[in-house]
Amino acid sequence: MRLTNVAQMSLPPGRVRSLALAPTGPPGRRLPVSFDQGRHVGEGDRPGSWMAVAVRLSGPADEDALAEAWQAVVQRHGTLRTAFSRTGDGDLRLHEVTLGAGTWSEHPVDGHATREVLRDVLDTACRSCAVPSHRLCLVVPDADAEDPRPALVIAADHAHVDMWSLVVLVRDLLACLEDVRAGTGPVGASLPAAPAFAEHTAALEARPAAPGQVRRRWADILEAEGGLMPLFPLPLGDVSSARPEVVEVRDVLDAEEVGTLSQRAHEAGLRTIALAVSALTSATREVAHRPLRAVFPVHSRYEGRWHDACGWFITNAVIESFDPDPAACASAVKEALGLGSWPLAPILAPWGGMPQAPGMFAVSWLDTRRLPVRIDPALELQYVSARIRTDGVMVWFVVNDSGLHLRCRYPDTPQARENVGAWLDAVERALRVAAAS
Repeated sequence: MRLTNVAQMSLPPGRVRSLALAPTGPPGRRLPVSFDQGRHVGEGDRPGSWMAVAVRLSGPADEDALAEAWQAVVQRHGTLRTAFSRTGDGDLRLHEVTLGAGTWSEHPVDGHATREVLRDVLDTACRSCAVPSHRLCLVVPDADAEDPRPALVIAADHAHVDMWSLVVLVRDLLACLEDVRAGTGPVGASLPAAPAFAEHTAALEARPAAPGQVRRRWADILEAEGGLMPLFPLPLGDVSSARPEVVEVRDVLDAEEVGTLSQRAHEAGLRTIALAVSALTSATREVAHRPLRAVFPVHSRYEGRWHDACGWFITNAVIESFDPDPAACASAVKEALGLGSWPLAPILAPWGGMPQAPGMFAVSWLDTRRLPVRIDPALELQYVSARIRTDGVMVWFVVNDSGLHLRCRYPDTPQARENVGAWLDAVERALRVAAAS
Protein backbone atom coordinates (compact mmCIF):
# COMPACT_ATOMS: atom_id res chain seq x y z
CA MET A 1 0.00 0.00 0.00
CA ARG A 2 1.27 3.44 -0.89
CA LEU A 3 0.04 6.90 0.00
CA THR A 4 0.64 9.19 -2.94
CA ASN A 5 -0.91 11.78 -5.22
CA VAL A 6 -1.55 11.81 -8.95
CA ALA A 7 1.68 13.69 -9.71
CA GLN A 8 3.80 11.10 -7.89
CA MET A 9 1.91 7.82 -8.30
CA SER A 10 3.42 4.82 -10.00
CA LEU A 11 1.82 3.90 -13.34
CA PRO A 12 3.35 1.96 -16.21
CA PRO A 13 3.79 3.61 -19.60
CA GLY A 14 1.12 2.44 -21.99
CA ARG A 15 -2.43 3.05 -23.18
CA VAL A 16 -4.94 4.87 -20.98
CA ARG A 17 -8.56 3.71 -21.23
CA SER A 18 -11.61 4.70 -19.20
CA LEU A 19 -15.12 3.36 -18.78
CA ALA A 20 -17.95 5.90 -18.58
CA LEU A 21 -21.44 4.79 -17.56
CA ALA A 22 -24.13 6.75 -19.41
CA PRO A 23 -27.01 8.37 -17.47
CA THR A 24 -30.46 7.45 -18.77
CA GLY A 25 -33.72 9.23 -18.09
CA PRO A 26 -34.48 12.20 -15.81
CA PRO A 27 -33.20 12.53 -12.22
CA GLY A 28 -35.01 10.31 -9.74
CA ARG A 29 -35.85 10.59 -6.06
CA ARG A 30 -34.35 13.48 -4.11
CA LEU A 31 -32.04 12.41 -1.26
CA PRO A 32 -30.67 14.11 1.86
CA VAL A 33 -27.27 15.82 1.66
CA SER A 34 -24.87 15.21 4.53
CA PHE A 35 -23.15 18.09 6.31
CA ASP A 36 -19.75 17.30 4.81
CA GLN A 37 -21.15 16.62 1.35
CA GLY A 38 -22.74 20.06 1.47
CA ARG A 39 -19.45 21.69 2.45
CA HIS A 40 -17.48 19.84 -0.21
CA VAL A 41 -19.85 20.28 -3.13
CA GLY A 42 -20.66 23.80 -1.96
CA GLU A 43 -17.13 24.85 -2.92
CA GLY A 44 -18.19 24.51 -6.55
CA ASP A 45 -17.72 22.19 -9.50
CA ARG A 46 -13.95 22.07 -9.91
CA PRO A 47 -11.05 19.85 -10.93
CA GLY A 48 -9.23 17.99 -8.18
CA SER A 49 -12.25 17.22 -5.98
CA TRP A 50 -11.76 13.47 -6.39
CA MET A 51 -9.84 10.70 -4.69
CA ALA A 52 -8.76 7.37 -6.16
CA VAL A 53 -7.23 3.97 -5.60
CA ALA A 54 -4.93 2.13 -8.01
CA VAL A 55 -4.03 -1.58 -8.13
CA ARG A 56 -2.07 -3.85 -10.42
CA LEU A 57 -3.99 -6.79 -11.85
CA SER A 58 -2.39 -10.23 -11.95
CA GLY A 59 -3.07 -10.79 -15.64
CA PRO A 60 -4.49 -9.28 -18.83
CA ALA A 61 -7.68 -7.26 -18.47
CA ASP A 62 -10.83 -8.25 -20.37
CA GLU A 63 -12.62 -4.92 -20.91
CA ASP A 64 -16.04 -6.50 -21.39
CA ALA A 65 -15.69 -8.44 -18.15
CA LEU A 66 -14.45 -5.34 -16.32
CA ALA A 67 -17.39 -3.32 -17.61
CA GLU A 68 -19.91 -5.92 -16.45
CA ALA A 69 -18.22 -6.21 -13.06
CA TRP A 70 -18.09 -2.42 -12.57
CA GLN A 71 -21.77 -2.06 -13.44
CA ALA A 72 -22.54 -4.64 -10.77
CA VAL A 73 -20.47 -2.67 -8.23
CA VAL A 74 -22.29 0.54 -9.10
CA GLN A 75 -25.61 -1.23 -8.63
CA ARG A 76 -24.46 -2.38 -5.17
CA HIS A 77 -23.57 1.09 -3.87
CA GLY A 78 -26.34 3.66 -3.91
CA THR A 79 -24.09 6.70 -3.65
CA LEU A 80 -22.53 5.81 -7.02
CA ARG A 81 -25.99 6.21 -8.54
CA THR A 82 -26.58 9.73 -7.26
CA ALA A 83 -25.68 13.15 -8.63
CA PHE A 84 -25.53 16.69 -7.30
CA SER A 85 -27.00 19.72 -9.01
CA ARG A 86 -27.89 23.33 -8.23
CA THR A 87 -31.22 25.01 -8.70
CA GLY A 88 -31.57 28.42 -10.29
CA ASP A 89 -31.43 30.07 -6.88
CA GLY A 90 -28.29 28.16 -5.90
CA ASP A 91 -29.77 25.43 -3.69
CA LEU A 92 -27.74 22.21 -3.67
CA ARG A 93 -29.67 19.04 -4.41
CA LEU A 94 -28.87 15.34 -4.58
CA HIS A 95 -30.91 12.96 -6.71
CA GLU A 96 -30.83 9.32 -7.66
CA VAL A 97 -29.81 8.70 -11.27
CA THR A 98 -30.13 5.69 -13.56
CA LEU A 99 -26.94 4.59 -15.29
CA GLY A 100 -26.90 2.48 -18.43
CA ALA A 101 -24.22 0.51 -20.22
CA GLY A 102 -20.65 1.70 -20.14
CA THR A 103 -18.46 2.77 -23.03
CA TRP A 104 -14.68 2.45 -23.11
CA SER A 105 -12.73 5.46 -24.39
CA GLU A 106 -9.10 5.81 -25.43
CA HIS A 107 -7.15 8.78 -24.08
CA PRO A 108 -4.13 9.56 -26.27
CA VAL A 109 -0.86 9.70 -24.37
CA ASP A 110 1.09 11.60 -27.06
CA GLY A 111 4.39 11.36 -25.21
CA HIS A 112 3.04 12.38 -21.81
CA ALA A 113 3.35 10.33 -18.64
CA THR A 114 0.32 8.09 -18.14
CA ARG A 115 -0.35 9.69 -14.74
CA GLU A 116 -0.63 13.11 -16.42
CA VAL A 117 -3.20 11.76 -18.86
CA LEU A 118 -5.03 10.06 -15.99
CA ARG A 119 -5.12 13.31 -14.07
CA ASP A 120 -6.79 15.10 -16.99
CA VAL A 121 -9.38 12.34 -17.29
CA LEU A 122 -10.26 12.39 -13.59
CA ASP A 123 -10.24 16.18 -13.28
CA THR A 124 -12.85 16.25 -16.05
CA ALA A 125 -14.94 13.17 -15.22
CA CYS A 126 -14.97 13.19 -11.40
CA ARG A 127 -16.19 16.71 -10.64
CA SER A 128 -18.78 17.14 -7.91
CA CYS A 129 -21.71 17.77 -10.28
CA ALA A 130 -20.73 15.34 -13.04
CA VAL A 131 -23.28 12.62 -13.83
CA PRO A 132 -21.91 10.26 -12.69
CA SER A 133 -18.92 11.67 -10.81
CA HIS A 134 -16.88 8.45 -10.85
CA ARG A 135 -14.76 6.69 -13.46
CA LEU A 136 -13.04 3.34 -13.91
CA CYS A 137 -9.69 3.62 -15.70
CA LEU A 138 -7.32 1.04 -17.11
CA VAL A 139 -3.65 1.48 -18.02
CA VAL A 140 -2.45 -1.23 -20.39
CA PRO A 141 1.38 -1.42 -20.34
CA ASP A 142 3.37 -1.16 -23.55
CA ALA A 143 4.37 -4.45 -25.14
CA ASP A 144 8.00 -4.01 -24.07
CA ALA A 145 7.20 -3.04 -20.47
CA GLU A 146 9.22 -4.79 -17.76
CA ASP A 147 6.00 -5.40 -15.80
CA PRO A 148 3.13 -6.41 -18.11
CA ARG A 149 0.44 -6.22 -15.42
CA PRO A 150 -2.34 -3.72 -16.19
CA ALA A 151 -3.10 -0.98 -13.67
CA LEU A 152 -6.70 -0.43 -12.63
CA VAL A 153 -7.82 2.90 -11.15
CA ILE A 154 -11.12 3.57 -9.38
CA ALA A 155 -11.83 7.25 -8.83
CA ALA A 156 -14.79 9.28 -7.59
CA ASP A 157 -15.60 12.71 -6.31
CA HIS A 158 -14.86 12.81 -2.59
CA ALA A 159 -18.55 13.48 -1.85
CA HIS A 160 -19.20 9.79 -2.55
CA VAL A 161 -16.15 8.01 -1.12
CA ASP A 162 -13.61 7.96 1.68
CA MET A 163 -10.41 5.89 2.01
CA TRP A 164 -12.29 2.97 3.58
CA SER A 165 -14.80 3.07 0.71
CA LEU A 166 -12.03 2.80 -1.86
CA VAL A 167 -10.83 -0.46 -0.31
CA VAL A 168 -14.42 -1.75 -0.35
CA LEU A 169 -14.73 -0.85 -4.04
CA VAL A 170 -11.51 -2.68 -4.92
CA ARG A 171 -12.68 -5.79 -3.06
CA ASP A 172 -16.13 -5.67 -4.65
CA LEU A 173 -14.84 -5.09 -8.17
CA LEU A 174 -12.41 -8.01 -7.96
CA ALA A 175 -15.10 -10.28 -6.53
CA CYS A 176 -17.56 -9.27 -9.24
CA LEU A 177 -14.89 -9.79 -11.89
CA GLU A 178 -14.37 -13.34 -10.64
CA ASP A 179 -18.13 -13.92 -10.81
CA VAL A 180 -18.23 -12.68 -14.41
CA ARG A 181 -15.37 -14.96 -15.38
CA ALA A 182 -16.95 -17.93 -13.63
CA GLY A 183 -20.30 -17.30 -15.30
CA THR A 184 -22.23 -18.82 -12.39
CA GLY A 185 -24.96 -17.07 -10.41
CA PRO A 186 -25.73 -13.36 -10.06
CA VAL A 187 -22.63 -11.14 -10.18
CA GLY A 188 -21.74 -9.98 -6.66
CA ALA A 189 -24.30 -12.17 -4.90
CA SER A 190 -21.64 -13.54 -2.52
CA LEU A 191 -20.76 -10.09 -1.18
CA PRO A 192 -22.24 -8.73 2.05
CA ALA A 193 -25.15 -6.32 1.88
CA ALA A 194 -24.27 -2.69 1.11
CA PRO A 195 -26.81 -0.12 2.34
CA ALA A 196 -26.90 3.25 0.58
CA PHE A 197 -25.04 6.19 2.08
CA ALA A 198 -28.20 8.31 1.92
CA GLU A 199 -29.67 6.01 4.57
CA HIS A 200 -26.75 6.87 6.83
CA THR A 201 -27.25 10.60 6.23
CA ALA A 202 -30.90 10.34 7.20
CA ALA A 203 -30.10 8.22 10.27
CA LEU A 204 -27.44 10.68 11.45
CA GLU A 205 -29.79 13.63 11.03
CA ALA A 206 -32.40 11.80 13.10
CA ARG A 207 -30.07 11.30 16.06
CA PRO A 208 -30.64 13.41 19.19
CA ALA A 209 -29.01 16.83 19.41
CA ALA A 210 -25.65 17.00 21.16
CA PRO A 211 -25.82 17.52 24.93
CA GLY A 212 -24.80 20.83 26.45
CA GLN A 213 -21.33 19.70 27.57
CA VAL A 214 -20.44 18.66 24.00
CA ARG A 215 -21.55 22.02 22.61
CA ARG A 216 -19.59 23.84 25.31
CA ARG A 217 -16.46 21.81 24.58
CA TRP A 218 -16.73 22.60 20.88
CA ALA A 219 -17.09 26.29 21.75
CA ASP A 220 -14.04 26.20 24.03
CA ILE A 221 -11.84 24.62 21.36
CA LEU A 222 -12.99 26.98 18.60
CA GLU A 223 -12.58 30.07 20.77
CA ALA A 224 -9.01 29.00 21.56
CA GLU A 225 -8.34 29.68 17.86
CA GLY A 226 -10.30 32.93 17.75
CA GLY A 227 -13.57 31.30 16.71
CA LEU A 228 -11.97 29.19 13.99
CA MET A 229 -11.14 25.56 13.38
CA PRO A 230 -7.55 24.83 14.47
CA LEU A 231 -4.74 26.47 12.55
CA PHE A 232 -1.24 25.15 11.93
CA PRO A 233 0.82 26.29 14.93
CA LEU A 234 3.64 27.90 12.90
CA PRO A 235 3.61 30.62 10.21
CA LEU A 236 2.83 29.48 6.65
CA GLY A 237 3.58 32.74 4.86
CA ASP A 238 1.07 34.47 2.65
CA VAL A 239 -1.86 32.06 2.28
CA SER A 240 -4.51 34.71 1.79
CA SER A 241 -5.22 32.85 -1.44
CA ALA A 242 -4.65 29.18 -2.25
CA ARG A 243 -1.13 28.27 -3.38
CA PRO A 244 0.21 25.35 -5.41
CA GLU A 245 0.54 22.38 -3.13
CA VAL A 246 3.61 20.62 -1.81
CA VAL A 247 3.04 16.93 -1.13
CA GLU A 248 5.49 15.02 1.02
CA VAL A 249 5.22 11.26 1.42
CA ARG A 250 7.30 9.62 4.14
CA ASP A 251 7.67 6.00 5.19
CA VAL A 252 8.13 6.66 8.90
CA LEU A 253 8.25 3.19 10.48
CA ASP A 254 8.73 -0.25 9.00
CA ALA A 255 6.62 -3.27 9.91
CA GLU A 256 8.90 -4.34 12.77
CA GLU A 257 8.90 -0.85 14.29
CA VAL A 258 5.12 -0.64 14.04
CA GLY A 259 4.95 -4.03 15.75
CA THR A 260 7.06 -2.69 18.60
CA LEU A 261 4.93 0.44 18.87
CA SER A 262 1.71 -1.59 18.89
CA GLN A 263 3.12 -3.97 21.50
CA ARG A 264 4.05 -1.04 23.75
CA ALA A 265 0.54 0.31 23.40
CA HIS A 266 -1.00 -3.09 24.14
CA GLU A 267 1.11 -3.53 27.28
CA ALA A 268 -0.09 -0.14 28.49
CA GLY A 269 -3.71 -1.02 27.76
CA LEU A 270 -3.85 1.55 24.96
CA ARG A 271 -4.31 1.68 21.19
CA THR A 272 -1.42 2.51 18.88
CA ILE A 273 -2.99 5.87 18.04
CA ALA A 274 -2.44 7.02 21.65
CA LEU A 275 1.34 6.67 21.25
CA ALA A 276 1.16 8.39 17.87
CA VAL A 277 -0.74 11.34 19.35
CA SER A 278 1.87 11.44 22.12
CA ALA A 279 4.55 11.83 19.44
CA LEU A 280 2.55 14.57 17.69
CA THR A 281 2.04 16.39 20.97
CA SER A 282 5.75 16.24 21.82
CA ALA A 283 6.73 17.40 18.33
CA THR A 284 4.31 20.33 18.43
CA ARG A 285 5.59 21.42 21.83
CA GLU A 286 9.18 21.09 20.59
CA VAL A 287 8.90 23.21 17.45
CA ALA A 288 5.94 25.51 18.18
CA HIS A 289 5.77 25.61 22.00
CA ARG A 290 2.04 25.07 21.75
CA PRO A 291 -0.40 22.22 22.41
CA LEU A 292 -1.49 19.94 19.61
CA ARG A 293 -4.79 21.24 18.29
CA ALA A 294 -6.02 19.95 14.93
CA VAL A 295 -9.10 19.05 12.96
CA PHE A 296 -9.43 15.31 13.44
CA PRO A 297 -11.56 13.41 10.90
CA VAL A 298 -13.26 10.38 12.43
CA HIS A 299 -15.31 7.73 10.68
CA SER A 300 -19.05 7.57 11.29
CA ARG A 301 -19.54 3.86 10.56
CA TYR A 302 -20.95 3.50 14.06
CA GLU A 303 -22.90 0.34 13.18
CA GLY A 304 -21.66 -2.84 11.56
CA ARG A 305 -24.08 -2.51 8.65
CA TRP A 306 -22.05 0.42 7.29
CA HIS A 307 -18.75 -1.49 7.19
CA ASP A 308 -19.29 -2.75 3.64
CA ALA A 309 -20.94 0.42 2.33
CA CYS A 310 -19.51 3.13 0.11
CA GLY A 311 -19.84 6.83 0.92
CA TRP A 312 -18.32 9.75 2.81
CA PHE A 313 -18.53 8.11 6.23
CA ILE A 314 -16.28 10.77 7.74
CA THR A 315 -17.19 13.53 10.11
CA ASN A 316 -14.94 16.16 11.62
CA ALA A 317 -13.89 16.43 15.22
CA VAL A 318 -11.08 18.35 16.89
CA ILE A 319 -8.28 16.85 18.94
CA GLU A 320 -6.63 18.92 21.64
CA SER A 321 -3.64 17.49 23.48
CA PHE A 322 -1.51 19.35 26.01
CA ASP A 323 0.23 16.43 27.71
CA PRO A 324 2.37 13.89 25.79
CA ASP A 325 1.72 11.23 28.43
CA PRO A 326 0.20 8.33 26.44
CA ALA A 327 -2.70 7.89 28.86
CA ALA A 328 -3.56 11.59 28.54
CA CYS A 329 -3.33 11.27 24.75
CA ALA A 330 -5.68 8.29 24.83
CA SER A 331 -8.16 10.51 26.70
CA ALA A 332 -7.71 13.23 24.07
CA VAL A 333 -8.50 10.74 21.29
CA LYS A 334 -11.54 9.49 23.19
CA GLU A 335 -12.79 13.05 23.61
CA ALA A 336 -12.29 13.78 19.90
CA LEU A 337 -14.29 10.68 18.97
CA GLY A 338 -17.05 11.89 21.27
CA LEU A 339 -17.06 15.36 19.73
CA GLY A 340 -17.51 13.79 16.30
CA SER A 341 -20.36 11.50 17.34
CA TRP A 342 -23.13 14.09 17.01
CA PRO A 343 -24.72 15.87 14.03
CA LEU A 344 -22.39 18.81 13.37
CA ALA A 345 -24.73 21.20 11.58
CA PRO A 346 -26.59 22.32 14.74
CA ILE A 347 -23.37 22.37 16.80
CA LEU A 348 -21.59 24.66 14.34
CA ALA A 349 -24.63 26.79 13.46
CA PRO A 350 -23.54 29.65 15.80
CA TRP A 351 -20.41 29.98 13.66
CA GLY A 352 -22.31 29.83 10.37
CA GLY A 353 -21.12 26.30 9.66
CA MET A 354 -17.59 24.96 9.87
CA PRO A 355 -15.51 28.11 10.58
CA GLN A 356 -12.41 27.36 8.56
CA ALA A 357 -9.77 29.87 7.52
CA PRO A 358 -6.45 29.87 5.62
CA GLY A 359 -3.94 27.85 7.59
CA MET A 360 -6.41 25.23 8.84
CA PHE A 361 -4.60 22.21 10.27
CA ALA A 362 -5.99 18.66 10.02
CA VAL A 363 -4.58 15.27 11.02
CA SER A 364 -6.10 11.99 9.81
CA TRP A 365 -5.30 8.50 11.13
CA LEU A 366 -6.22 5.20 9.47
CA ASP A 367 -5.00 1.81 10.68
CA THR A 368 -5.89 -0.48 7.79
CA ARG A 369 -5.06 -3.51 9.93
CA ARG A 370 -8.30 -2.81 11.82
CA LEU A 371 -10.48 -2.62 8.71
CA PRO A 372 -12.84 -5.54 8.08
CA VAL A 373 -11.77 -5.46 4.41
CA ARG A 374 -8.31 -6.72 3.49
CA ILE A 375 -6.55 -6.37 0.13
CA ASP A 376 -3.83 -8.72 -1.13
CA PRO A 377 -0.46 -6.86 -0.92
CA ALA A 378 0.39 -8.30 -4.37
CA LEU A 379 -2.10 -5.79 -5.83
CA GLU A 380 0.31 -2.96 -4.85
CA LEU A 381 -2.54 -0.71 -3.79
CA GLN A 382 -2.01 3.05 -3.99
CA TYR A 383 -4.23 5.65 -2.32
CA VAL A 384 -4.16 8.58 -4.76
CA SER A 385 -5.11 12.17 -4.06
CA ALA A 386 -5.68 14.85 -6.69
CA ARG A 387 -3.33 17.71 -7.45
CA ILE A 388 -4.80 20.97 -6.13
CA ARG A 389 -4.06 24.40 -4.74
CA THR A 390 -4.30 24.76 -0.97
CA ASP A 391 -4.05 27.24 1.89
CA GLY A 392 -3.92 24.74 4.78
CA VAL A 393 -2.00 21.78 6.15
CA MET A 394 -3.42 18.25 5.94
CA VAL A 395 -1.56 15.21 7.25
CA TRP A 396 -2.66 11.62 6.66
CA PHE A 397 -1.17 8.79 8.74
CA VAL A 398 -1.80 5.26 7.47
CA VAL A 399 -0.71 2.08 9.23
CA ASN A 400 -0.64 -1.20 7.36
CA ASP A 401 1.27 -4.48 7.29
CA SER A 402 4.33 -2.76 5.80
CA GLY A 403 4.61 0.01 8.40
CA LEU A 404 3.48 3.54 9.23
CA HIS A 405 3.37 6.08 6.41
CA LEU A 406 2.40 9.71 6.18
CA ARG A 407 1.37 12.05 3.41
CA CYS A 408 1.32 15.78 4.02
CA ARG A 409 -0.14 18.50 1.81
CA TYR A 410 0.70 22.16 2.44
CA PRO A 411 0.96 25.42 0.47
CA ASP A 412 4.13 26.07 -1.49
CA THR A 413 5.58 29.08 0.32
CA PRO A 414 9.10 29.42 1.76
CA GLN A 415 7.74 29.68 5.31
CA ALA A 416 5.50 26.63 4.92
CA ARG A 417 8.32 24.56 3.46
CA GLU A 418 10.52 25.46 6.42
CA ASN A 419 7.98 25.26 9.23
CA VAL A 420 5.88 22.30 8.09
CA GLY A 421 9.08 20.49 7.20
CA ALA A 422 10.46 21.13 10.70
CA TRP A 423 7.24 19.87 12.29
CA LEU A 424 7.25 16.72 10.13
CA ASP A 425 10.90 16.08 11.02
CA ALA A 426 10.06 16.41 14.73
CA VAL A 427 7.08 14.07 14.36
CA GLU A 428 9.18 11.50 12.56
CA ARG A 429 11.87 11.67 15.27
CA ALA A 430 9.31 11.30 18.04
CA LEU A 431 7.64 8.32 16.39
CA ARG A 432 10.98 6.59 15.87
CA VAL A 433 11.90 7.18 19.51
CA ALA A 434 8.53 5.76 20.59
CA ALA A 435 9.04 2.69 18.41
CA ALA A 436 12.60 2.15 19.68
CA SER A 437 11.79 2.51 23.37
